[in-house]
Amino acid sequence: MAIEKILVPDIGNFDSVDVIEVIAKIGDVIKKDDSLITLETDKASMDIPAPHAGTVKEIFLKVGDKIKQGSPILMLDVGLDEKKVETKTEIKETKTEIKETKKEEAPKASIPEPSRPAPEPPQKIKPQHTPAPIGDSVVDATNKKSHASPSVRKFARELGVNLAFVQGSGPKNRILESDIQSYVKGELARPRTDNMGNAPTVIPMPIIDFSQYGEIETKPLSKIKKLSGANLHRNWVTAPHVTQFDEADITDLEAFRKSMQVDAEKKGVKLTLLAFLMKACVNALKTYPNFNASLSADGDQLIYKSYYNIGFACDTPDGLVVPVVRDVHQKDVLAIAKDLGELSAKARERKLKMEEMQGGCFTISSLGGIGGTKFTPIINCPEVAILGISRSSMEPIYDPKTKTFEARLILPLSLSYDHRVIDGADGARFTSHLRMMLSDVRRLLL
Repeated sequence: MAIEKILVPDIGNFDSVDVIEVIAKIGDVIKKDDSLITLETDKASMDIPAPHAGTVKEIFLKVGDKIKQGSPILMLDVGLDEKKVETKTEIKETKTEIKETKKEEAPKASIPEPSRPAPEPPQKIKPQHTPAPIGDSVVDATNKKSHASPSVRKFARELGVNLAFVQGSGPKNRILESDIQSYVKGELARPRTDNMGNAPTVIPMPIIDFSQYGEIETKPLSKIKKLSGANLHRNWVTAPHVTQFDEADITDLEAFRKSMQVDAEKKGVKLTLLAFLMKACVNALKTYPNFNASLSADGDQLIYKSYYNIGFACDTPDGLVVPVVRDVHQKDVLAIAKDLGELSAKARERKLKMEEMQGGCFTISSLGGIGGTKFTPIINCPEVAILGISRSSMEPIYDPKTKTFEARLILPLSLSYDHRVIDGADGARFTSHLRMMLSDVRRLLL
């Protein structure tokens, strides 16, 4: 019998990560790469796979624990070979299927129809979200975790301050008493108007028994959708979105891409339009550096970046994730295409590391393989812009030189940007620059 202690591998630059699910159980026979636990940060969740096959003998952590690289996960008996593990796993799965089949075949007891709850008076409705107790804006902060000592929390309660709205200045963003004082002073110093009491507030969603209208089925949201949903809501509320629509003629670019397919396949690379789009976006970001920037936390400064890391929205069975291709300005289209393929495969297999989803400057969301004409992508804050791509189509374009219509392949572009940082004129200039780069492949490869 060979017993091995399994430790948390490299999970990126995190000192403390929450354990939200312990998948393995004592006595489980697991295969290599089976998920052991699920970790969660404020941006994404990830599974930690088993480095070896074996039997779980002891588990050292539980849901809610905070761990880091090197923390012990469990003790694993690795004395079994892979074939024996697979056989035991198949037997266990078969027994589970038999039990579930018998359970489904058992007669179901009749369930009485739930009675409709009597409607409560409006004054008794309790809000589901905690609004800011100080200030005139209502913000949903239920998903933000605040780090503060018990004494600081007591001080905040006495002043009626929701810690979710306070930016901590202590180690690891811990909230100090001085941070609460600064927050209160800032709120009291904000300009006041006579009609502030008439500001609109967000009422809670009504609780409805949908089964009264017909048959229903309830399924839990995936962890990725829960996390991305909270982030998307924050981004939509925080950044004033404007979307600029445009179209690019990619007839010549698509012909060039197809001509390179053979060489790309020899190198084991699938060359897609997205690799060319990333090159074009980097060129546009260099020309218009406001798009390659982020607002500081206090909103008083603009932070310009000298690196060009491009994220791309990747559709997975559990929801959308955004892997990041690093240093795009230093790579050719084949190298970019290789990174895209590797990151996409990791995303679908839930093997993305935290650092592979961080450090993005700009994001591309491509729906070209699915369809549609135009859409409004939501900015991936703290980035200030995102490019949406829809399905290209052949359209008749008038050529003034020949005075005839010619069939050209047209790609719809949808650029959403943060209006606090980018003006409408610059948004139009950015898409015009992209259109010029994509319509002439020679410019793109310079």
